[in-house]
Amino acid sequence: MNTLTNEEKQGVYKAIFNRRDIRTFIDKPIEEEALMRVLEAAHSAPSVGFMQPWNFIVIKDEATKRELAGIVEKERRALSIHYEGTERELTFLDLKIAGIIEAPVTICVTNNPFSAGDHVLGRNSIPETDLMSTSCAIQNMWLASYAEGLAMGWVSFYKKDDVRRILEIPYHVDPVALISIGYTENYPDRPLLEIYKWEKRQQLDKLIFENKWNEKKK
Repeated sequence: MNTLTNEEKQGVYKAIFNRRDIRTFIDKPIEEEALMRVLEAAHSAPSVGFMQPWNFIVIKDEATKRELAGIVEKERRALSIHYEGTERELTFLDLKIAGIIEAPVTICVTNNPFSAGDHVLGRNSIPETDLMSTSCAIQNMWLASYAEGLAMGWVSFYKKDDVRRILEIPYHVDPVALISIGYTENYPDRPLLEIYKWEKRQQLDKLIFENKWNEKKK
């Protein structure tokens, strides 16, 4: 096993702790080599049974991005109803949900549960491992984006059938995430939802059990 130098190790942890979900981008193109390194990092993610169930639709076309932004805004308006009359209503309306139009690139990350055939080592016991594997690829994209000095935002406000229609994705393929990537001048030191007092990070010691559920670590 190769070991990291202390400086390399600190770099890994810095990326893990400092990466953020970004919604605001500046008008600056991404170098193709940097974008490919981010995609290579995603493709190097672990996957159960080495199934590699992901695909990446790289979207730069402005008309397509506007269509995607439209369905995201439609879903945002629909969800805002849930907060009407509550303390969170104004906070929700003030949140910027997506930066699809501003970001130079949006990537639709998909999950194909049938990509590796009908028998995948490990997946026959836990079918959801294809989605878990794709999530690992997205996390790798986030860390690689941070390493490249890029900002990344994961957009999850949309109806999947709308995305399938716009991007002509087959019905059996799951559009897991719309990922906006670009440069930003506003990189917060904390998660945005924490800054907006929507939620705060839970204490780790309350989430760790020992040996059995709800048995606190001694």
